[in-house]
Amino acid sequence: MLEIKNVTKIFNAGTVNEKVALDDVSLTLNDGDFVTVIGGNGAGKSTLQNIVAGTYFPDYGEILINGKKVTRMAEYKRAKYIGRVFQDPRIGTATDMWIEENMSLALSRGKRRGLGWSISAKDRKLFKEMLATLDLGLEDRLSTKVGLLSGGQRQAITLLMASMNHPELLLLDEHTAALDPKTAAKVLEITDEVVSKDNLTTLMITHNMADAIRLGNRLIMMHEGKIILDIDGEEKKNLTVPDLLQMFANVSGSKLENDRMLLANK
Repeated sequence: MLEIKNVTKIFNAGTVNEKVALDDVSLTLNDGDFVTVIGGNGAGKSTLQNIVAGTYFPDYGEILINGKKVTRMAEYKRAKYIGRVFQDPRIGTATDMWIEENMSLALSRGKRRGLGWSISAKDRKLFKEMLATLDLGLEDRLSTKVGLLSGGQRQAITLLMASMNHPELLLLDEHTAALDPKTAAKVLEITDEVVSKDNLTTLMITHNMADAIRLGNRLIMMHEGKIILDIDGEEKKNLTVPDLLQMFANVSGSKLENDRMLLANK
């Protein structure tokens, strides 16, 4: 479970460039919630994830993961609770290491390590089985350097690595935005399967309103550092993109004019 309590984050406070990125935001994710997050540029989506991950500390408010206060916990310490996939496929894997070496590092994350390091036959069998579920032919390329893979292949592997140890929270930060439409659709399909199989509590940022509606059990929309819509259940199942645009206009008092979001939903 994730609890965000009255979190405020201000950048460049007291200057002409002051920006209130998060304005008294509160949000609770229950175990197994798959929440999609949408909003225009500067709405606060990425700042929210960075606050949860520990990249930034809030100016006010608290962050709890499964009841444990992590508000001021360093990012590297908080990482044992969190799996994360970024927008850039180059982040999250080591380019010059083999696929199996990257996966081995992910498997040992948060565990005590000795001076020696090797990949056991048992671990290698596990990696092949996991890669086979991607249906990308990577199970036969364990000794291929990750840097030689396509962006979609890297994101699929990063997703497996991020979820491998069943994190208490999975953060997906527009993880398909840098991919072509066909590859993005495949990675989203894998995402849905991974999250559903392990019942992972997930917070996924996307600029694609149709994807936000289709995936997960709950949708939130952010605007000017606040959560202005929180939709779940039957209301979310019956939602359409025009409905969502109208709801945004009703709540915010303005039309959504974010080119990237609108183009993604044509």
